[in-house]
Amino acid sequence: MADSGAPLLLLDTHIWIWVMEGRTEEMHASVLPAVARAQAEGRVCISAITVWELGMLQSKGRLKLALDTREWVRRALGVPGVRLAELSPEVALDSSFLPGEVHGDPADRILIATARHLGATLVTRDEHLVRYGQQGLLAVMDATP
Repeated sequence: MADSGAPLLLLDTHIWIWVMEGRTEEMHASVLPAVARAQAEGRVCISAITVWELGMLQSKGRLKLALDTREWVRRALGVPGVRLAELSPEVALDSSFLPGEVHGDPADRILIATARHLGATLVTRDEHLVRYGQQGLLAVMDATP
């Protein structure tokens, strides 16, 4: 793995899906090249909560994938340069005590805590997460087109 000194990128659930499915129209034009560079350097992370969220979206019929969910996740996590960020006890606890103004969605709180724990930049289009980043408490790449 090359060490460019650049931060890890933690992909929000929708970004992970769109990158894997090639849905570039959903993201700002700068996102895909940034993710590709990070992937080439082994700097792309997916939170364990993102895997859970993807499964929940699929089970509720809010997401349709071309493959079985387990197979999609297996392949997506097997892409070179992508790694799973596990949900550690520290991250779980930190998600309960985040500084600043943050909304109550547990998955988003865990994403924030994971990014802060890893020193990663969270790539998202979620307006709540972008606003949290604007407080200076989290590095965020706003993927809004």
